[in-house]
Amino acid sequence: MPSATGAAPDKLPFVVWVLAAGTFLMGTTEFVIAGLLPEMAADLNVSVSHAGLLITAFAVGMIIGGPTMAMATLRLPQRHTLIGALAVFALGHAIAALSTSFTVVLTARVVTALATGAFWAVGFVIATTTAGPARSTRAVGVMMGGLTLANVIGVPIGSFVGHYTGWRGPFWALAVLAALAAAFVGRFIPCTEQRAEVSVRAEVRALRQGRLWLALGAAVLIMGGVLATYTYITPLLTDRAGIPAGAVPLVLIAFGIGALGGTAIGGRLGDHRPMVTTITASAATSLILLALIPASNSPMAAVILVFGMALAGFTVNPVVTSLAVRFAGDAPTLTSALTTSGYNTGIAAGSLAAGHALDSSLGLTGPALVGAVFAALTLLPLIALALRGTTGPSRIVAHHTTDTYEPQTATTSAH
Repeated sequence: MPSATGAAPDKLPFVVWVLAAGTFLMGTTEFVIAGLLPEMAADLNVSVSHAGLLITAFAVGMIIGGPTMAMATLRLPQRHTLIGALAVFALGHAIAALSTSFTVVLTARVVTALATGAFWAVGFVIATTTAGPARSTRAVGVMMGGLTLANVIGVPIGSFVGHYTGWRGPFWALAVLAALAAAFVGRFIPCTEQRAEVSVRAEVRALRQGRLWLALGAAVLIMGGVLATYTYITPLLTDRAGIPAGAVPLVLIAFGIGALGGTAIGGRLGDHRPMVTTITASAATSLILLALIPASNSPMAAVILVFGMALAGFTVNPVVTSLAVRFAGDAPTLTSALTTSGYNTGIAAGSLAAGHALDSSLGLTGPALVGAVFAALTLLPLIALALRGTTGPSRIVAHHTTDTYEPQTATTSAH
């Protein structure tokens, strides 16, 4: 029998897959820049290092803008927020593609990041709400799967196209695809009307939950561990493992496939055994990264461990995201945005620490050691969370609405 959301009991609602398509586009735009930096730098008359600010600007926009935009759009109907975010996303890419000014392109990246933060914050809440408590982690896993799939498909294709059409080609493609995604959101996500109970005060009050900050801390640390190593994986593969530079993209695709698999595993197991899943995966990530230090002399071992790093590390993400939204109770929008900011904070902190390690006496293996430490530290908030327990009623709702999305009570067991 279909559920109230229009999906069979063992299937996710179609809207979750629509939202995943949106995260695919936004994941592609966040990471595709790295493969287009030389072309963009030459075209915009700046150095490659200066063009790298386009990546930094997006991360900062996500860290700061996600929570800000989540609160600014709190009383708007969710469908309107998502459509507006996709429209701004499309417009930002179109303006960047038309401009010859680095300042304009940089500004467009910041605005695009703000729209991305708003989409993710509201999208995660809708995904968990429509899926229901029994499938909330799986729904988050599917949405985050759109991000990891961007690394497997979107980023390589975008980089490949950019080398032939110039960097503006991928930007135009993302603008058009975002406009199409807005049309799909308008078609498949019902328009809901907010009640007076939705308030900034309620959202901020949810931040008093100690368990919430433990989940957010785990999100920061695990992403910092994996991305600390991934950011500088190319010199490790070429200069230490002896893999030809032309084969490195294939290894990165293997990383993306591992990330996609880990997200799926976390989504499947996290609803039933959240603490066992996250603690095991974090410990495995740390051990894999430690093993990468001596084993990176072997090309085959290096490829296998890079795949394993992504598989284990990304298993944690959908679980801690879903737990954070649950712990937020009746006000999950700000929490959802903070989770996204947490991942970007982890990326920034891990990459920064790994860069210093790379320049130290540790050399090429420094980033892997930093990653192993970050992943090991992830165990601290997870174990604390396991000791406190995740048992207890928590309401998984986006907002109080008068239409499709009704509050549901969930009880999650600690394992």
